[in-house]
Amino acid sequence: MSSPNLIILYVSDPVKSIPFYRELLNRDPIASFPTYVAFALDGGFTLGLWASHRVNPAPPQTGNRTELAFTVADDAAVEVLHREWRERGVKIEQAPNADVFGLTFVALDPDGHRIRVCPVGN
Repeated sequence: MSSPNLIILYVSDPVKSIPFYRELLNRDPIASFPTYVAFALDGGFTLGLWASHRVNPAPPQTGNRTELAFTVADDAAVEVLHREWRERGVKIEQAPNADVFGLTFVALDPDGHRIRVCPVGN
């Protein structure tokens, strides 16, 4: 049986998203085409950025019900990453706040995809 290993985000322009994700992930893409870009992630996963106008069937144009989440060691690491991302100019949708799983914050990529940072566990 196969296991999921690819996360796809629909974006307006994958090539224009490269600088944002290159900086966020601290790595270069492993594939780059005008309508699709891929970044290798740890643990055997790949993040794909696919031009929404090329997806068939077409994805919905409204309603963002997913998040790309980064887990870090603890609340202090959440605060450090929040400060670093703000200094880089990453748009922050929700400042650090306590939630059921510890301190968390939410950032947005250039297409408005939610990126959550939270501790591994409390």
